[in-house]
Amino acid sequence: MVAVLLMALFAGLSTCLGAALVLIWDRPGQRSFSFFLGLAAGVMLAVVLLDLIPAALTYGNLLQAILGFAAGPLLMTALDLIFSPENRACVHDYRYLKMGYLIAAGIALHDLPEGLAIAAGFGEPAHLGPLLALAIALHNIPEGMATAAPLSAGGLAPGQVLALNGLVSLVTPFGCWLGLLLIKASPAFLSSLLALAAGAMAYIVKAKLLPECLRLHPPMAYLGLFGGIVLVFFLNLFF
Repeated sequence: MVAVLLMALFAGLSTCLGAALVLIWDRPGQRSFSFFLGLAAGVMLAVVLLDLIPAALTYGNLLQAILGFAAGPLLMTALDLIFSPENRACVHDYRYLKMGYLIAAGIALHDLPEGLAIAAGFGEPAHLGPLLALAIALHNIPEGMATAAPLSAGGLAPGQVLALNGLVSLVTPFGCWLGLLLIKASPAFLSSLLALAAGAMAYIVKAKLLPECLRLHPPMAYLGLFGGIVLVFFLNLFF
């Protein structure tokens, strides 16, 4: 259990890595940012199609898989509606700070089902848990960047920006711990959690990652997407 929680902590702490990149290099170029977002999308898409959905069907029935998958986008949509900041231009520093805090709160709630997903992956034998942790870690880096940019623009000190991201990163191992308890109490939760993770990741790819990376630089986005899919394919072969 300790090893699983450490893997979840690694996935969560990648949020701090994204924040550190913003604080050190200010802002990545469009080409590199588009590639990285595409890579995260490719990893998550491949994990959904090659691992999560087949595993959910293996450990449960079709109805469980459908309901769990449908619940994923509904949960993420609700979180977006509650915690999405205003997209209009912000003039005053406090508005940047408010935006950063709202993004951090939204990411923290997103991280809870991500932790549940890691627990579900480790509840299934073989390699799915580490793959999910990798996919979530890649996804959390741009989330950390999205949190740090407005907080830094709002005048928050670098140490405070990193500390806030560190607190947010702890939600992932907490969600993993909660998921492990649920699976231990009733193995029937495993299929539903796997399907929920698949639906949530599919939503993130479709609604967040792909539109943004294609807007920034389509060729690099497609290159990253292809690279992410190939990466997961080869990880499946060796683990």
